[in-house]
Amino acid sequence: MATADFLTQLFGLDGQTAVVIGGAGELGFALSKGLAQAGAHVVVADMNLEACQKRVAQLEEIGGKASAAEVNITSRASLEALLAEALKVTGRVDMLVNCAGINAGNPFLEVDPNLWDKIFAVNLKGMMEACQVFIAEMLKAGKGSILNIGSVTSHLPLSRVFAYAASKAGVVNLTKNIAQEFGDKGIRCNAICPGFFPAEQNKKLLDQQRVDNIMRGTPMRRYGKPEELVATAILLLSANAGSYITGAAFNVDGGFTCSWF
Repeated sequence: MATADFLTQLFGLDGQTAVVIGGAGELGFALSKGLAQAGAHVVVADMNLEACQKRVAQLEEIGGKASAAEVNITSRASLEALLAEALKVTGRVDMLVNCAGINAGNPFLEVDPNLWDKIFAVNLKGMMEACQVFIAEMLKAGKGSILNIGSVTSHLPLSRVFAYAASKAGVVNLTKNIAQEFGDKGIRCNAICPGFFPAEQNKKLLDQQRVDNIMRGTPMRRYGKPEELVATAILLLSANAGSYITGAAFNVDGGFTCSWF
């Protein structure tokens, strides 16, 4: 078998549908683009429909198959409507990527309970409900793959992101529980825990001193590039390449987590 054929067999996603919640953002779009390049039809879902449509146009420019959908991850009805839209477009949902997330930089004693609830509503509760909605459909097909986006803060304490870190720790636990409950039903669930990437939600938190501290703690001494998440995402989502991987939380962090031990 030729090398190209072997890799296509392992990682190719032709004929499959991936729904990417948070797909209009920087990291979410990088994942959407990678999935489209691997052959999947990508439903780019986010709060701003116009932003999703622009991302779809970018994917179509490179020959990708994609459609746009508006979603509010804090609304069960909106998530159910997203599923219905995906099924209307392609008739199937093979993969779900949960990439929506918000952050805030506050010292612990200044974390307002309302802010805490808002961050958890998006980062954890919304993700849980998205998984519930889509798993119910995947069970009908007897297969499916879910990728949740965690963070290095899922494992390690970082100052000024207390609510975010706690919610992302919950993401990893949620991922493992889903993997355990649905592993014998053909559904896999994994997480990627990114290190420091130039996501929009992080920029307001990164003063020069914080950047310097992060770089000192990152063995590769640089930020990640959004496209550097793609290979891991495709490995975990692919029914062939990732067929025996479930309940895993992969760090893609330039070595940041290993520098703590």
